[in-house]
Amino acid sequence: MSTQTSSAEGGFSIGGLIRRPETGSLIGFIVVYVFFASLGGAVFLGAPGWSSWLNIAAEVGIIALPVGLLMISGEFDMSVGSVVPASSMMAAVLSGHYGLPAVVGIAGGLGVGLLVGFINGLIVTRTTIPSLIATIGMMFAVMGMTLGLAVMVKGSTSVSYVPDAVTKALLGTFINGMFNVSIFWWLGFVVVFFFFLHLSPLGSWVFALGGDRDSARNAGIPTDKLTIGLFMTSGFCAAFVGIAQVMTYQAAQVAGGQSFIFNSIMCVVIGGVLLTGGAGSVIGIVLGTMTFAVVNQGIFFAALDPNIGSIIIGALLLAAVLSNDTFRALAMTYATKKK
Repeated sequence: MSTQTSSAEGGFSIGGLIRRPETGSLIGFIVVYVFFASLGGAVFLGAPGWSSWLNIAAEVGIIALPVGLLMISGEFDMSVGSVVPASSMMAAVLSGHYGLPAVVGIAGGLGVGLLVGFINGLIVTRTTIPSLIATIGMMFAVMGMTLGLAVMVKGSTSVSYVPDAVTKALLGTFINGMFNVSIFWWLGFVVVFFFFLHLSPLGSWVFALGGDRDSARNAGIPTDKLTIGLFMTSGFCAAFVGIAQVMTYQAAQVAGGQSFIFNSIMCVVIGGVLLTGGAGSVIGIVLGTMTFAVVNQGIFFAALDPNIGSIIIGALLLAAVLSNDTFRALAMTYATKKK
């Protein structure tokens, strides 16, 4: 609980800024953006550049938010990469292949994510299997079932679906032909998650869970219910991205979504969330997501070798872990001096 307090206090003073977990993420984002802006020129600085990396940030960002909360609570969810194609396939099969209303397909897709999250949570809370192993197993199971469903229904690994105009406008359209509507959904999710983690009493429970699960349980926190709820939230958000993808590209692919597994974790770690749990912030996760997206698309606008992008992202990941430790040490030093 003390971690949440330390990450929420400090105001706008230099000492308060140093103590904030997202300080390193902000510095990283500025450095990366300036670097690619200098190489990408006016195109990268203009609408084409902004729309390019914001579209990427919106997709991975919606998943990174709940993945970040799970990591703060001391858990991992590797199954998100399989939930994305599974939910899009379910929506495409129900509304595309069988011609049911779009709301039925969307409900079915979201239901897949909630069910997978619920099962993940049950396995983690009812057994001694670490969440990393449990969700990897779930990932392969869901991948197999998604492939089986596609082959059984269509005889292929792809199912097409042309949504109606309203559904397309809400979930899969491009504003001015460049900015995907998912950007606005991402911002909405950010507001909800910020309120939950930093303003509601439940947020302190998440930090306490990551700090010491046994102590949190002894303090009366319903650790099992909270863990299951966090996994279901992760499944829901991954399913939402899958549905948005099928509405945007009008087809569901069995192989889609695998990149979200490590990309979301990278965004969270770059955003200052500890791999060991107990520390992090929503703003930091957003900054980490934006940094990842700028690197991802900046390589193209700067006309650099794509392999350099992997090197930069790897370096960012290492720098993020080091800066997390550095800023945390500075925070502790500052807090000690204030006493």
